[in-house]
Amino acid sequence: MSDTRAARRPDRGRPASGVAGRWWLGAFGLAAVVELAGVALDAPAVQWAAKPLLAPLLLGWLLAVRRRWDPVATGLVCAAAGDVALLVPGSTAFLLGMGCFLGTQLAFLTAFLRHRRPPAPAVAGYLALWVAGNAVLWGRLGDLRLPVLGYSLALTLMAAVGWGVSRRLAAGGALFLLSDLLIGVEATGVRLPGHGLWVMTTYLAALLLITTGWAGRRVGPPRADPAQPRAATRDSGAIVDGRSLT
Repeated sequence: MSDTRAARRPDRGRPASGVAGRWWLGAFGLAAVVELAGVALDAPAVQWAAKPLLAPLLLGWLLAVRRRWDPVATGLVCAAAGDVALLVPGSTAFLLGMGCFLGTQLAFLTAFLRHRRPPAPAVAGYLALWVAGNAVLWGRLGDLRLPVLGYSLALTLMAAVGWGVSRRLAAGGALFLLSDLLIGVEATGVRLPGHGLWVMTTYLAALLLITTGWAGRRVGPPRADPAQPRAATRDSGAIVDGRSLT
């Protein structure tokens, strides 16, 4: 009977993942505070110390609780590379950073589409926003027009597809879009009060929501195999910090 009780507890024997998960998120929170302080104080050295750690710390958390690599993990690697590139001044570094974050959006988009199709109204609404935003910024972007057009399309689709997965991913995608929209506005020569803090705060919240939302989703296949209903049911529980949510 003791074996039966143990088999019914999916978190038994895996307490380390919960502790590790909390450590990774705590470290991310500390790095985020340091990064925001560096932005507020306009201290590049502080930002160099904190910003390159943000996405890797979330990646560490994701691997601690999911224990396997997936496209969202790849997207976080691309985000880390993009964060470093954007710390370097100059248009070449900016374009390199945009290319890295294009990889992030495509990786997230791939993961979300594999999980579930997005609702048509969300896609239509986001595409309308993409058209309107590029129309407003088009005349002010200069040589950045085409790169921004392509990147913003991938970003917009990622945000739209997130609506088909979970509310947390939908919120994360929307905040990612808002953060990069603020960067696009800055590229036109318009800088809002507290601009850097708004960009980083929305970006940090977006990465956190997307990473934790992805780990906390229900991971059962969209179409369960009728020949194995019990296995599909067991696999449908999401694992967060080593604990089953079902």
